[in-house]
Amino acid sequence: MSADAPLDFAIPDEMPVLPLREFVVFPYMVLPLFISRERSIAAIEDALAGDRLVLLAAQRNAELENPDPDDLHNIGTVAMVMRILRMPDGRVKALVQGLAKARIETFVENDPAMWAQVTGIPPDPDEDWCVEAEALMRTVRTRVEELLPLKNLPPEVLSITANVHEPGRLADLVASNLKLRMSEAQEVLEVIDPIARLRKVDALLRRELDVSTMQAEIQSQAKEEITRGQREHYLREQLRAIQSELGEVDQRVEELVEYRDKIEEASLPAEAYEESMRQLGRLERMHPDGPEAQVVRSYLEWVTDLPWARTSPDRLDLVNARAILDQDHAHLDGIKERILEFLGVRKLREDSRGSILCFTGPPGVGKTSLGRSIARAMGREFVRISLGGVRDEAEVRGHRRTYVGAMPGRIIQGLKSAGTRNPVFVLDEIDKLGADYRGDPSSALLEVLDPEQNCRFSDHYLNVPFDLSSVFFIATANMIDRVPGPLRDRMEVIRVPGYTPEEKVEITKSYLIPRQLEESGLPQDRIRWSEPAVRSIITDYTFEAGVRELERQVGSICRKAARRAAEGDTKSVRVDRRTLDKYLGPPRHASEVPLETPEVGVCNGLAWTEAGGDVLRVEAASTRGSGLVLTGQLGDVMKESGQTALTWVRSKLEEYGLDESLFVRREVHVHVPAGAIPKDGPSAGVTMATALASLATGIAVRSDVAMTGEVTLRGRVLAVGGVREKALAALRSGITTMVLPEKNMIDLREVPAELARKIEFIPVTHMDDVLDAVLERPPVARRRGGSRRTPTRATRAAATAKSRN
Repeated sequence: MSADAPLDFAIPDEMPVLPLREFVVFPYMVLPLFISRERSIAAIEDALAGDRLVLLAAQRNAELENPDPDDLHNIGTVAMVMRILRMPDGRVKALVQGLAKARIETFVENDPAMWAQVTGIPPDPDEDWCVEAEALMRTVRTRVEELLPLKNLPPEVLSITANVHEPGRLADLVASNLKLRMSEAQEVLEVIDPIARLRKVDALLRRELDVSTMQAEIQSQAKEEITRGQREHYLREQLRAIQSELGEVDQRVEELVEYRDKIEEASLPAEAYEESMRQLGRLERMHPDGPEAQVVRSYLEWVTDLPWARTSPDRLDLVNARAILDQDHAHLDGIKERILEFLGVRKLREDSRGSILCFTGPPGVGKTSLGRSIARAMGREFVRISLGGVRDEAEVRGHRRTYVGAMPGRIIQGLKSAGTRNPVFVLDEIDKLGADYRGDPSSALLEVLDPEQNCRFSDHYLNVPFDLSSVFFIATANMIDRVPGPLRDRMEVIRVPGYTPEEKVEITKSYLIPRQLEESGLPQDRIRWSEPAVRSIITDYTFEAGVRELERQVGSICRKAARRAAEGDTKSVRVDRRTLDKYLGPPRHASEVPLETPEVGVCNGLAWTEAGGDVLRVEAASTRGSGLVLTGQLGDVMKESGQTALTWVRSKLEEYGLDESLFVRREVHVHVPAGAIPKDGPSAGVTMATALASLATGIAVRSDVAMTGEVTLRGRVLAVGGVREKALAALRSGITTMVLPEKNMIDLREVPAELARKIEFIPVTHMDDVLDAVLERPPVARRRGGSRRTPTRATRAAATAKSRN
C-alpha cells in the first residue's frame, strides 16, 4: 500500500539503521514489519526515543542473521515509525512509512543498535509534461491492468496508479506491489532518474506479464486434462455399474482373465511365469487406454505366444531321411552323411543337443535349400532369417521395452513363427554381417551359437532366459574367412563345393528342367533336350560354381516354348546345339583357350573365385628401364608374390649362366589379363616365377600345362587351397596337365575319379621341379660341387604315375 506525500521534514546526519532481509521498502510505502533481532529492536527503540526516523537498508545476503556494515546496500529508504506493538513471543510489530531515499556514508559506533551517517537523496524534481513520460505512464498503467487478474494484485492498485502523475512515484508504487526479487527491487530503488526508473519497471512488468500468461496457460491445460480424466473415469464407473446390473461381463475383467489363462496354459519356466504375472498385475492397476498399458499387452502377447514347451517329434527313420535328401539334392554326399549321423545319435539319445553347422561355398550350390531339405527329412519346422547387411545388435537381441515400437530380436521372432522350440533355423549370409555405432551383431550371435550358453539366451525385450539348446542352427556363408574367429570357432564348418560339369548335367536333367517345365505350365514331354545342348548351356552360357544362372537359362527356353504353346503351336520343341543360338543368343562365356604354340614369358595359372575355379594367363616382358611393374588390378598379397618370384629368378641367373645384371638394366613387366577383375592371393607365385624364368632363359613354356602354388625366396613351393575348383577349371579349358604342390596331392580325393583320370597331376616341392616340368627344355645349369640334381623327364613320369596310383 502507499500513502500521500509526507510532510516536509529534515533528514538528520545520523540515524539508526534497520537491516531488511525479505523485501525492499520504497518511499510512499506503508507496511508493518515484524522484528525479532535484538539490534533491530534496539534501532526501533532509538528511533522512538528521538525523531521516530529510521533508515531501512536491504541485506546483500538474506541468510545472514547478524549482518555487518559491509553486508548492507548503501542506498536505503528513510522511514517513520508510526506505532509499535510488542508481541508475547518477544517480537515487535512496527508500522512504518517510507519517506525518502538516503545514502549511507559511514557507520557510527553506537551499541546495541546500528547507526550510520547518511546523506539524503533529493526527491524527484517537478518536471514539465513530456511525451515520453506520458507514454511510459500509460503503458505501465495498461500493463498493471493486464497483470492484475494474473498476479492477484490488490484491486485498489488501479485507482491509485490512475491518480499518480509523477513518473518516479508511479515507478516506486508499481515496483512495491510486483513482489520482485530483492536484487531487482534494489536495482529499481537505486535508479535516481525518474524516467529511467519507470522504463526499468516497464521492462519488469513486461517480463512478469509473459511469465504469468504462460503459467496461466499451463494451469488451464492441466486443469482440462484432469477434468477430462475425471469425467472418463466417472463415465467408466457408471458403465461398469450398468453392465453389472444387466449381468454383462466387463471387457477389462474379461481381458485380464484371458491373459491369466494364456499364462497358465503356456507352460512357462519359473522366471518367465513370475515376470508375466508381475506385468499382468501392473496392467490390472493401469488405465486401460494408457500408452504403458499397450506396451504391457504387447509383452504378454509375445510371452504367451512363444513355444516354451512345444516341440515337433523328430522323424528318426534314417532310410527315409536319406531318400528325402537325395530327392531334393544331387551329390553333396558329405553333408548328407553328417545329417544322418545327427539323426543316428538322436535316435540313440533323445536329449542330445541341437547341432550348429555352417555351410560355406560359392553362391547357387544349394546351401539355403539344404536347410529346408534337412527340416523336411527330420520332420521339423523350417525358419530362415537373412543376416546380410544387419548392423544393429538389437536385430539379434531385441530392443528394450523402454523404446517406442520395441520388439524382440529376429531369433525370438523366428521361433514364434515356427511354433516349436526345436526348428531347423537357417542363419543365411552370416559372413555379410556388419557393425557400427549400434553394436556388433556377430558378437551377439556368440551366445546364440554357443551350446554352453544358448540354453539361457537373453532377449532384451523378454528380459527372461529362453532355451535354444534344441534348435538345429545352420549358418551359410560364401567366404568363411569373413566370419570373426570366435564365431567361426562355435560352428562345425562344412564346405559345399561347386558342381562339376557332369554333375550339372545330371542336376539339369533331374531337377531343373522338370521344375521349370512345371512352372511354365508345360507337360514334361513338350521339350526334348539333347545332352550336347545341355552341356553347351553349362559351358557357354553360364560361368558359376552353382546352378542358379543355369536354371535361369533353362527357364528362358521353357518360357519361349510356353509362348508358342499359348499362341496355338502345340508341336514339341527340340533343343540342340544348333537351336541354342535361336533361344539364348550367342554364347556369353568362353573359357580360356590354351595357346596353340608355346611362347616365352607366357604361362597358364589357376585361380579360385567365388564362382569356382578359373584359368589365368600370366604374361611377362622386359623393356628398357629398371624395376618391376605389376598390372591387372592385383591385390597386395599377389604383388608381394610377384616381387618374391622376381627375387628368386635373380638369385638363379648365375646358376643358369646368365648375366646377373639382366633384370637390373631392364624393366620387368608382369601382366595378368582381365584387368577389370580384382585378383589377390599367394597361389600365383609359382606362375609368375615361371613366366619370369622363361623370360630370363628365353625358353618357352608348354601351353598345355597349368600350375598353382605359393613360392618362397628359396624357391620352395607351398600348399594352396581350392585344388578341386582349379582342377575343374583346367579341364574345362582343355588343359590336361596340372602342376601343384606335393602337399596338395591329398586334396585330389575331392576331385571326382572320372575327371581325375583325364588330368596329369605333377607334384612339386621346389621351383626347379616346376621349371623342369613346364619349360620346353630344362635350363642349362652350371655344375658345381654338391649342386642339386636336376630331375629328368623319367623322374617326372614316375612321380606322375605314383600320384595316379
